[in-house]
Amino acid sequence: MGAATRKKVQRKFKIRGYTLKVEALDEILSFLSHFQDAEDEAIDLLLDELENESLKSSILDKESVHRVVSLLLEAEAAVEETPRAISTRSALRIVDAFLMSKFCYDPIKKIFYENTGRLAIHGDASAKSALYRNRFLLLFQRLSRDQHFSKPAFDTETSHFGSCEISPIQSLIGKTGKRWVMGVISQLEDGHFYLEDLTASVEINLSNAKITTGFFSENTIIVAEGEMLLDGIFQVSTCGFPPLEDRDESLASLSGLDFFGGGTLTREETLRLAGLEKKAVNDMFVILSDVWLDNEETMGKLATVLDGYENVEVVPSLFILMGNFCSHPCNLSFHSFSSLRLQFGKLGQMIASHPRLKEHSQFLFIPGPDDAGPSTVLPRCALPSYLTEEFKKYIPNAIFSSNPCRIKFYTQEIVLFRQDLLYRMRRSCLVPPSPEETSDPFEHLVATITHQSHLCPLPLSVQPIVWNYDHCLHLYPNPHTIVLGDRSEQKAFKYTGIMCFNPGSFSNESTFVAYRPCTQEVELSAL
Repeated sequence: MGAATRKKVQRKFKIRGYTLKVEALDEILSFLSHFQDAEDEAIDLLLDELENESLKSSILDKESVHRVVSLLLEAEAAVEETPRAISTRSALRIVDAFLMSKFCYDPIKKIFYENTGRLAIHGDASAKSALYRNRFLLLFQRLSRDQHFSKPAFDTETSHFGSCEISPIQSLIGKTGKRWVMGVISQLEDGHFYLEDLTASVEINLSNAKITTGFFSENTIIVAEGEMLLDGIFQVSTCGFPPLEDRDESLASLSGLDFFGGGTLTREETLRLAGLEKKAVNDMFVILSDVWLDNEETMGKLATVLDGYENVEVVPSLFILMGNFCSHPCNLSFHSFSSLRLQFGKLGQMIASHPRLKEHSQFLFIPGPDDAGPSTVLPRCALPSYLTEEFKKYIPNAIFSSNPCRIKFYTQEIVLFRQDLLYRMRRSCLVPPSPEETSDPFEHLVATITHQSHLCPLPLSVQPIVWNYDHCLHLYPNPHTIVLGDRSEQKAFKYTGIMCFNPGSFSNESTFVAYRPCTQEVELSAL
């Protein structure tokens, strides 16, 4: 261990009020040699465990440190001896959207609190206004921590240099000069667009605005610079989405609240699972979208994919099949549900004929926008049990989840969403997307949903959302990976550390994706 590590250990222990004897320091450095890739986490874990010990003095000797170090190394050794102690199946946590906790932001106390009441599917009028308020406050509290938009601590010229303090829209009345505002784009009158925040609304003119990457549509929240004209219209000169925040910064502000739904982890558990995740190099997810069970060609292609993976050395841990599962929309004019039920049974037989896949792989099904269900509103519940009963006779451990759906793989958070979003976002654009940074529509889409911290920022008239369950579509804090199942071209794009990809349409284009969560490696595949 180098001198830098010694100094780091001594500094961290001194901050916590401990003084180390030479023998104790050597014991700690020996412990850290087991965690060379995660020294800081190991030191913090050791300090946390020492605080739980009844120490006689703040001067630590070898004996007091050795006792805690031994316990931590025993726990690590137990994991090493039984690398399958946490099997892939137990490492995977699949979170249904309707089981996620709802958190709301209190702008007065500046904290998040959990909604403990029952959430009705059919909310009242206040639920709709709360949907917009919660979206706005979520991004506003994130923006308030950004150094460029935070309010200066001292009212001096030097502190205003480079500052873009956000003004409430209500304060624009009677003011001249450039101002920064934040609000949601709304169409309160036909052909007239307004910017709304929690205080007021103002008509905006975007005709000469310089914009950043993304799709600027009605219902998106923007940060805009401009000035009020004499006719009461806010002339926007520059506008963009609220800047993103690093995942670790967001987590630090949440005080341990579980926004994702996979359960909170202690520091010790996180360290242990991170180590196991690095070793899970053989784990792979195969993701297919648009798997039409009533199409013979599609079923033939699916059999080819299953045959191929049946014969590899290590079979995939998880197969994710996204809808639509029928080539015709399952709407009111659809009367072939019994036939679709039989098709699911045939799929079960096909998978059961591959013994290695049946035994070692899991199968997750996510409904598409035109699949059977109570309505096209988001989030969508899992496929009806009537359709899946035949399939479960062959694959009893298959999981049928909601859309969107979330997966926690050790410490990694993955969001899965099946919706033809790209076409609809492009249709809803108020201004053409900026080609300055990219002209790729998929990259514009990824920038939009990540900056909005929302999977579907379309107007509710274009894509209805259950008002009380809008939180199921939030992307906060930033997940590690987002899978956007879309009929558009197969794509993969890493944006500010977030891996986003679209497997493409398996039925139309014969494309799918093999994803290795250990390295976030995306293999764009096709037959």
